[in-house]
Amino acid sequence: MNDPEIRFYFLLFAFFSTWFGACVGSFLNVCIYRIPRDESVVTPRSHCPHCNTLIPWYLNVPVASWLWLRGKCASCKGPIAFRYTLVELLTAMLFLAVFMKWAAPAAMHMLPIAHPLIVPIYWLFLGGLVLGTFVDFEHFIIPDSVTIGGMVAGPVLSALVPALHGKAIWWQGLATSLIGLAVGFGLLQAVAWIGTKAFRKEAMGFGDVKLMGAIGAFLGWQAVLFTVFVSSLLGSVVGLLLIAFGGVKLQSRIPFGPYISGAALIWVFWGPALLAAYLKLMQR
Repeated sequence: MNDPEIRFYFLLFAFFSTWFGACVGSFLNVCIYRIPRDESVVTPRSHCPHCNTLIPWYLNVPVASWLWLRGKCASCKGPIAFRYTLVELLTAMLFLAVFMKWAAPAAMHMLPIAHPLIVPIYWLFLGGLVLGTFVDFEHFIIPDSVTIGGMVAGPVLSALVPALHGKAIWWQGLATSLIGLAVGFGLLQAVAWIGTKAFRKEAMGFGDVKLMGAIGAFLGWQAVLFTVFVSSLLGSVVGLLLIAFGGVKLQSRIPFGPYISGAALIWVFWGPALLAAYLKLMQR
């Protein structure tokens, strides 16, 4: 990347990816707030949750507006939760990371993206994970727009871009996606059923089951196995830490969707490489 022109375009597209991610994050904030309340995500325009004053466009700039207003509404001075800026920053960084995975994967020790059209597909997928995660944290549900929407969009996009699964023909991409969907949905449904029978109460929400189906549809069955293992590990470690430090009680309800999303995110960026390293270690 020594050519100044190449460097210029690289920085330009990196900036675009980051800014576009922040803008998507701003829209995700609307979805996170309104979807669980069965409100339209289109109308009315963004408004203060305290005084309902419409927010003008120049005070609705991702990240910058929250910093400029010091986390307060310009009209009523009511507090604006940091969660809004967190979602925008997180989405911006994820979009930039996907661009880096395509343009300069070695910089973050990632496997390269095989086709440029996979970039927007990953953006869509990760945006859905962010939406589902923050809704699950607050309401203990994962919207059908994320789960069922993902189970529909995954096979369609896999047929249109079979390289998403390392395939060359549309029906191979579609078949791989459907197998991943079935494995993800079926495996977690079996885990949920066994847990319910063992503990005599609901061990896992059906939203988690559908989410795993969507992950399988986008990423394939190998990603499902990786996600189930890593999400269980993440959930166990975080749960024990929260119990140890008094954050929750042993019987407290803890959303599992965020850990599923976190594990799927790890797969997107480093999963195949981590799996290959693990298999190589086991062969010694």
